[in-house]
Amino acid sequence: MTLSFAGAAQAECFADYKAKQDNPLRLHYGVMDVSDAACSVQAAPRVIAPRLSAAGWTLLNVISVFGPEGLEERKAGAGEFFRRF
Repeated sequence: MTLSFAGAAQAECFADYKAKQDNPLRLHYGVMDVSDAACSVQAAPRVIAPRLSAAGWTLLNVISVFGPEGLEERKAGAGEFFRRF
């Protein structure tokens, strides 16, 4: 008998990025949850940019994508933008 757990099959994926606002210029570094389908530096901007735009921010670049093992080391650097969007 085989049991399937949908949540257990999905890996967690996160991206760290840089974003800006104009007038006045503001910059931030953040960490965001992304879906497994967007878990690459090439795919993540399609998910991240609209979320940031809705809050008045423009995505500058995605730095990297990583799993849960990279969260703690990025938490202090992201500050208020740690998993905010």
